[in-house]
Amino acid sequence: MTRQSRTSPAGSERSLHQAYDTALLDLDGVVYAGGEAIAHAAESLAAARDAGMHLAYVTNNALRTPEAVAEHLGELGIPTEAGEVITSAQAVARLISEQVEPGSKVLVIGGEGLRVALRERGLVPVDSADEEGLAAVVQGYGGPDLPWSRFAEASYAIHRGVPWFASNTDLTIPGARGIGPGNGAAVEVVRIATGAEPQVAGKPLPPMHRETVLRTGARRPLVVGDRLDTDIEGAFNGEVDSLLVLTGVTDGAQLLRAEPAHRPTYVDRDLRGLLTGQPEVVAAGEGFRCGGWTAVAAQELELRGEGEPLDGLRALCAAAWTQAGEGSCALDGGKALARIGL
Repeated sequence: MTRQSRTSPAGSERSLHQAYDTALLDLDGVVYAGGEAIAHAAESLAAARDAGMHLAYVTNNALRTPEAVAEHLGELGIPTEAGEVITSAQAVARLISEQVEPGSKVLVIGGEGLRVALRERGLVPVDSADEEGLAAVVQGYGGPDLPWSRFAEASYAIHRGVPWFASNTDLTIPGARGIGPGNGAAVEVVRIATGAEPQVAGKPLPPMHRETVLRTGARRPLVVGDRLDTDIEGAFNGEVDSLLVLTGVTDGAQLLRAEPAHRPTYVDRDLRGLLTGQPEVVAAGEGFRCGGWTAVAAQELELRGEGEPLDGLRALCAAAWTQAGEGSCALDGGKALARIGL
């Protein structure tokens, strides 16, 4: 589908793992949550891999190295090589390396993932704004214990005119105890202190998509994610198809209100959706039909019929997105979603 024509979820007669050569998978909310594998994730990914689909794990979290992420996935029953993990640290390191001389010093506000990625690109990570010849400042998620003094160090360098880069600007990050502040919140601290704007590499921006394609060699990639504003928008910006799974932060109400850049190509409950085709949504009189459901945009979003709940959601998406056009649907879909338990 083209970016302009995405007014409803798409159908696919072929199973998605056969229609696409590479799955570009988000981690938190898609593969695992709170450190534990999400139901059906390990077996679905194993089946897709065994059938010939290449799997790549794409994360905006710049804290952990690819080796650490791969080790964690292996512990969850998902055998993974470090080369199959792509991080925003790698994307921002490439972005910096294209603008500074080889061997340049880069002030690191973050964790080991950033340091490893910078060294991979021939750059030298340092800890002080007072380093002679400092070429850049890079900021990435450093964990919940990153001291306030690191933000001050970034501010000192940026006030002196040193270029500022950020791995990503996700405001929140999920954890075992709930939702905590992410790198975007930390970036805001430095932005307020300096009045500067960083160059950002992570999803949904093009540097992350470019890094992923360069490292995987994907020709027919499918982005798989749970967030509309990073995963799905990143696929939109990269002009590739996407699968939204409902195992993470996005719920039915948010999906119905999605603006064009946040509308996925496909919607499914979890990663089992990789192994199946996708039902077609068709115009039906004044509404849209999928399976046994018909959705209509009237005074509110209405849903008629019965059948598989996800088919009802797909029909509702078509009605809502068509009604909204290039904007966001303002019609209430609460009653319709309640009918299908979503």
